[in-house]
Amino acid sequence: MRILQLFLLMVFAANGFAQNAYTRTTLLMGSRFDITVVAENEEVANAHIDTAIAEITRIERLISSWDINSQTSKINQNAGIQPVKVNEELFDLIQRSIAISELTDGAFDISYASMDKIWKFDGSMTQIPSKDEIIKSVEKIGYKKIILDTTNQTVFLPYKGMKIGFGGIGKGYAADKTKQLLISKGVVAGIINASGDMNTWGKQPDGTDWMVAITNPMNKNNAFALLPLKQGAVVTSGDYEKFVEFNGVRYAHIINPKTGYPATGIISVTVFAPSAELADALATTIFVMGKEVGLDRINQLPNIECILIDDKGNIHKSKNIKINEE
Repeated sequence: MRILQLFLLMVFAANGFAQNAYTRTTLLMGSRFDITVVAENEEVANAHIDTAIAEITRIERLISSWDINSQTSKINQNAGIQPVKVNEELFDLIQRSIAISELTDGAFDISYASMDKIWKFDGSMTQIPSKDEIIKSVEKIGYKKIILDTTNQTVFLPYKGMKIGFGGIGKGYAADKTKQLLISKGVVAGIINASGDMNTWGKQPDGTDWMVAITNPMNKNNAFALLPLKQGAVVTSGDYEKFVEFNGVRYAHIINPKTGYPATGIISVTVFAPSAELADALATTIFVMGKEVGLDRINQLPNIECILIDDKGNIHKSKNIKINEE
């Protein structure tokens, strides 16, 4: 999933507050993480940021499908063979992922990893895959096929070649867990920004809310909206640099797990939610559902809002959100 950059505006008063906010940028989970904490000095801040990095690394080792030793890989390796016992954290994450699949009528589905990668978004495609190829590519996908045994805490994928992956929810989950850990360590305010999966708590050192400027995908040098982020998460997902176009139709790299066809009609989705995990999953979901259905679903969910930009550059937003467009 291509993530649009979210520009973090940290506006500090000129009376010394700036020295209390510390940021470190690092590469984790194959993505850029910007970790900001508010602390009394640099030494304390660096200790907290080290704690955050250790937590994100731990989560990556748990949910990565690239690490052959992770529990997620063990589930995939034993598809069609036997159930795999996992720890409570991973089991709960899979349960929540399936609940989101139910909520979104299967538009979000962690078994998307079973898909044959017949669509190429690297410039090498010269024609659309055949209907038969597309049908075959999604044969093993289906969250309802995942068998969970709550008594034994096992996960079983019943078909050889079936896989699960957390590409649509993993960075959001890591941002949430890291925020919770830092709060438990006494960090009064901060931001975990996982390549656009952003979770905040507390306030800037000058007492104002953290502010987020959302990139305009039609002009990456400009923002189209500036919003305060209060004790919550925001995730922006976009396809403006990763898509193919045939016969005048633009196909996003985000593929509908039920049909095998890429999403069309939307180039950017920003979701505000209480958790980055949920915002991450819903941002992908809206691409798949489309503008009308996606906005209607968001409008039915409490404490969740979204802004989307269609492929004509038009801005659409959920019913309760207020934005100052620049």
